[in-house]
Amino acid sequence: MQSVNAPSPSAPRGRAARLAAPTGVLAAVAAAFAYVGAVDPNEPGHYPVCPLLHLTGLYCPGCGGLRSAHAVVHGDLLAALEANAPAVLGYAGLAVLWTVWVVRAARGRPLRIDPPPVLLWGSGALLLVFTVVRNLPFGGWLHP
Repeated sequence: MQSVNAPSPSAPRGRAARLAAPTGVLAAVAAAFAYVGAVDPNEPGHYPVCPLLHLTGLYCPGCGGLRSAHAVVHGDLLAALEANAPAVLGYAGLAVLWTVWVVRAARGRPLRIDPPPVLLWGSGALLLVFTVVRNLPFGGWLHP
């Protein structure tokens, strides 16, 4: 028998409970950026080497991502873009997505992510072109 004062399973959760997941994600991302900001990836020996770069000499789309994160933490947007521009765009996109998540969670609405296929295919194509061009002789300006 259910108690009269017990909350029903369909009762709305409190605002603090709804914001727990976005707050946890923010804490984890802030800790990761703080670590990368404190431990310079430009100094050898602090982070593992990219396996693709190590084995083949080719830059992957993520090469330079830690350097760009380090530059973002230190407020040097130009250096961040030079290290890995798609990573900086990714940081900005994820910040916007997190903000939308927080607003929707505060209002008690779920976050629904349903990007159109053209956005996914377009993003993949741009990353592929970025990766190919940065590994060609004339794409040296895209090296991290």
